[in-house]
Amino acid sequence: MAGGGFERHDAAVNLAPVLRIAYVAGLVLAIAWAAAIVLASAASNTLGFDFRAYYLAAERLLAGQPLYDPNAQATGSFGLYFYPPPFALLLAPLTLLPEAVAVWGWTLAMAVAAALAVALMPVPVRVRWIVLLLAALSWPLVYAIKLGQVGPLVLLLFSLGWRWLDRPWPLGLSMGLGTIAKIQPALLVLWAVVAGRRRAAAIALVTVLALSAAATLVTGPGAWLDEASLLSRVSRPVLTPGAFGLGRLAFEAGTPETLATLIHYANLALVALVAVVAPLRATPAASYLVVAVASHFASPVLWDHYALVLLLPVAFLLARGWWWAAAIPLATSTIGSALGIGIGWAYPVAFWVSLLAVTFVGLRDARRPGSLAQPFGPPILST
Repeated sequence: MAGGGFERHDAAVNLAPVLRIAYVAGLVLAIAWAAAIVLASAASNTLGFDFRAYYLAAERLLAGQPLYDPNAQATGSFGLYFYPPPFALLLAPLTLLPEAVAVWGWTLAMAVAAALAVALMPVPVRVRWIVLLLAALSWPLVYAIKLGQVGPLVLLLFSLGWRWLDRPWPLGLSMGLGTIAKIQPALLVLWAVVAGRRRAAAIALVTVLALSAAATLVTGPGAWLDEASLLSRVSRPVLTPGAFGLGRLAFEAGTPETLATLIHYANLALVALVAVVAPLRATPAASYLVVAVASHFASPVLWDHYALVLLLPVAFLLARGWWWAAAIPLATSTIGSALGIGIGWAYPVAFWVSLLAVTFVGLRDARRPGSLAQPFGPPILST
């Protein structure tokens, strides 16, 4: 028996270098493939499609022109800006650069933000390396970087908040800046209040109010009404082409519009229910991640690149030995996209699996005395 144990140990030791080489090769290939997707986008002049909308909005802000298109009736058109006025103000310095330079600079910055988000996740180092490979293979993440979407930056802010969940300033600033960059993270401010992190919530609110006041001095209060009007016109969960919400997918499958709309709002109600239960009953880390995921899943229009946020619950689950969680990002990988086997239903299913699994673990751990919110060591980049 003992001899057999030693043999298995020796086999594992001998196999370790092979696994490391295979991992490095896989990571290099995944990054190379992601880079090829980005370069192909640049060649077709579609790189930074969404970032260009941010850039043009910042130019309009500096020129004293309206930020929002009063005639827009749907998403998808070039140059449409949907984000809060303070975000355009924060990006104004980028207009000092030529647009092409700004596009490439932003693209690289979003790639770095994604890598930092993984490096800062409060999970074991081995799990971070696995998540890094999954991130490189993630179509939602690569697509967001290609578009110049703000998603990787929001992912980094979520990761910062998760890592320093018990430190009011990092948590509060991450929630506040996330709300400025993209409205959905505002739900985390409510989570902080319910979870007893009221100082962090106050810091987030002051951050949002200060930046909003500065932007309002430049744009005038009418910009906020213009944004609300624009969002009310274009937020069509069932009728928006290219979206991946349950209502939209049901509509594409032939479900009547009225029933598809009911499906959308029923899904929204269930997501809200989970997002309410988790902060009340689950561990702080689990409930934080549930609300972060719900903030994207509950969006009126669910885009595929929103699924990049699922790297957070995947890391959480992998750290607890739930290795099947790696299938969540693999279900929407760049490999499937290249082979043309992407499945629209994979997106809402991936969101639900992530939400329910993290909620289950959070409820289970909350019943165990001495449960830790963040039991794992320093980030990859630490020395």
